[in-house]
Amino acid sequence: MTTLNQCKPMLMPALDRCGGTHEWEDIIEGVAAGYMQLWCNQEAAAITEIVKFPRKTVLNVFLAGGDMDQLLEMLESAKHWGKLQGCDAISMSGRRGWLRVLNKHGWDDGFTTMSCPL
Repeated sequence: MTTLNQCKPMLMPALDRCGGTHEWEDIIEGVAAGYMQLWCNQEAAAITEIVKFPRKTVLNVFLAGGDMDQLLEMLESAKHWGKLQGCDAISMSGRRGWLRVLNKHGWDDGFTTMSCPL
């Protein structure tokens, strides 16, 4: 079984681009506490979290890296698991290039997130 620390090299590039929302220690804590989920194999890794809105529950992928084909396979497993957890949808935050890949698998750009430092 692949461990979180073994997945670190695949996840760090995404973490470095997440706008400072998390540090590696936060990921370790979240996975250990169970409010974040690690999806990994030898060639790819992703971190998800369940986000509960007043009218919808979403499995959010907020870190992913490694081999694209392996990531897409993991996303299928994550979608199935999310349904079992009562999630209505799966979402992903990331660079626009992800949409080029995910469009072929039924994803669309439901909304755009913009930010500005305060």
